[in-house]
Amino acid sequence: MELKQPSSPPGRLAGMSRALQWGFIVAHSLIFAAILELAHLPAALLIGPMLAAILAGTNGASVRVPNRAFSAAQAVVGCLVAASIEPEILSAFADDWPLFAAAVLATVAASSFLGYLISRWRILPGTTAVWGSAPGAATAMVLMADAFGADARLVAFMQYLRVIFVSVAAALIARTFVDTSGVEPPAVIWFPPIDWPAFATTVVVATVGGALGYLIKLPSPFFLGAMLFGAVLHLGLGLDLQLPEWLLAASYALVGWSVGLNFNRLILRHATRALPQIIISILALMIFCGGLAWLLARFAGIDPLTAYLATSPGGMDSVAIIAAASQNVNLSFIMALQMARFLFVLLFGPPISRLVARRLPG
Repeated sequence: MELKQPSSPPGRLAGMSRALQWGFIVAHSLIFAAILELAHLPAALLIGPMLAAILAGTNGASVRVPNRAFSAAQAVVGCLVAASIEPEILSAFADDWPLFAAAVLATVAASSFLGYLISRWRILPGTTAVWGSAPGAATAMVLMADAFGADARLVAFMQYLRVIFVSVAAALIARTFVDTSGVEPPAVIWFPPIDWPAFATTVVVATVGGALGYLIKLPSPFFLGAMLFGAVLHLGLGLDLQLPEWLLAASYALVGWSVGLNFNRLILRHATRALPQIIISILALMIFCGGLAWLLARFAGIDPLTAYLATSPGGMDSVAIIAAASQNVNLSFIMALQMARFLFVLLFGPPISRLVARRLPG
């Protein structure tokens, strides 16, 4: 998948060697990721490199992530999604599937309608806003958007801005129900002992799954191929996948750089001009999901914090940490609804995007 790059005026990095350009990008990636980590903001290891690459791209950087490295990073993210689908989540879904189905359909319908309005009013081009508004699958939507003709740069801008908004709001709301001040995320072990069977399975899934996805011409083939192949082995055969933090960090950086380096000053100005409307659409979706949580609490007997965290439109990792801070929430319900929406968007995002595209004025 090769992102399109429109022409841009040269910047101060244009005359630098490739080594100096990459040095600039790596150094700023470390700085931005560290700042985001210290601020406890989600997806720091992806957003930090993406911000560094945007800074480089808008200042004339000519380097690009090699296609093979980007494909490998997509396959690793696919393995991560496959490994996160646990049998307990499927059991929770089977117990309350009508509630899950209604909540997922309502949220996806609302987000698609907001994306349609942004596209119809020509705030963002084509179906970009539909992919950017899709709830709960930020990295996956960025990887798939370009394969369906959307602008992956603007999709990333919308998706990660919403992840930050939603995660901060969820933390603030949770604090009114339970004291999370003494709860820390689990310590990150960057170089854990390698479980060779599980790690070898991950390598096979990434390689074979990505190749199969490419051969059968899946959209975003390396991501979806690895995800589907990994899910079959993980759920069907009970095989474990090991994704050490150093591998995830490298993959997130490659994805962030691939997206960010395709920004230039023109596209950044366009994103900035659309910022007020994008923020309004994010807040509208958050309010809608809050109303959905109220309905679950009022008519289905779900406790309010469980309902809010379950319907929260993004930031799945942050939601899991917040939920784990309380003994009074149903963690299985929360993660099952989050995962159900994630998988629904992955499967039906493309046809929804095409449906919206047909209804947009020419």
